[in-house]
Amino acid sequence: MSIQKPIKHYLQFSDFTLDEYEYVIERAHLIKRKFKNYEIYHPLIDRTLVMVFEKNSTRTRLSFEAGMHQLGGAAIYLNTRDSQLGRGEPVEDAGQVMSRMCDIIMVRTFGQDIIERFAANSRVPVINGLTNEHHPCQVFADIFTYYEHRGPITGKTVAWVGDANNMLYSWLQAAEVFGFHVNVSTPKGYDMDMSLVSTDRYTFFENPSDACQGAHLVNTDVWTSMGYEEENAARLKAFDGWIVDSAKMSRAAPDALFMHCLPAHRGEEVSAEVIDGPQSVVWDEAENRLHIQKALIEYLLIGRVDTNNGAQAANT
Repeated sequence: MSIQKPIKHYLQFSDFTLDEYEYVIERAHLIKRKFKNYEIYHPLIDRTLVMVFEKNSTRTRLSFEAGMHQLGGAAIYLNTRDSQLGRGEPVEDAGQVMSRMCDIIMVRTFGQDIIERFAANSRVPVINGLTNEHHPCQVFADIFTYYEHRGPITGKTVAWVGDANNMLYSWLQAAEVFGFHVNVSTPKGYDMDMSLVSTDRYTFFENPSDACQGAHLVNTDVWTSMGYEEENAARLKAFDGWIVDSAKMSRAAPDALFMHCLPAHRGEEVSAEVIDGPQSVVWDEAENRLHIQKALIEYLLIGRVDTNNGAQAANT
């Protein structure tokens, strides 16, 4: 009788070790090269990804759906209108049923507890496409983008200017895994939830310009995230001065990069001259969601690939 290997989920950034991240990054480089060279690569023929969306998205849906097709598999899109989740079906029941009909599931939802409960009842790997607390796929793509442009991020300084949101919490987990430092600047009243912080690899700055000093990567996000629209007017007032503009970028390292997970509001959290300027890598960053997630899906479904002879090894 065969022994079934443990299911590996990707629900927050801390779920992988540094060794796993470095392996998936290496695979993403290879898979991206194949994509750019129009080389067919179909390791996931007859595999199916189900994408569950309780929050709308452009980049998340496109990158996962296109990526699964490019790997030779199929992708099915479900939102709350198309599934029983929108009619009150327990998350635990949905996890049981969906996981019996597919090979891997991506969930984009509200509270982290929802995806944790879903994964606990799933027979297949579950990927966090975004929750209120964490956005690991985006930060993984961001780190991959940094590797492409500047090499390893270990020992570098990342500046976070803006809201203490799911992106920041994933960046803080990434800092612990990769060994870099995060300079954090959030307005008063929009401070970090310390229950979501499990590292000391950060420094808080009241002045957002000071947070950019010497940074190798400057990062921001919209001031009003999805689900907080009713706070928009108050947030616009509170975040006044937290725009990432050329003055702040001038305090960063000379070769610093600018990133934004998009969509962006020019004139609010970032100026047009920065996001459309030479230090911005936001378009590479957006595209790299596709490539890093393809490598992630490959790893979760078939484990490590021996590039020397094409054999596959079990997940570790």
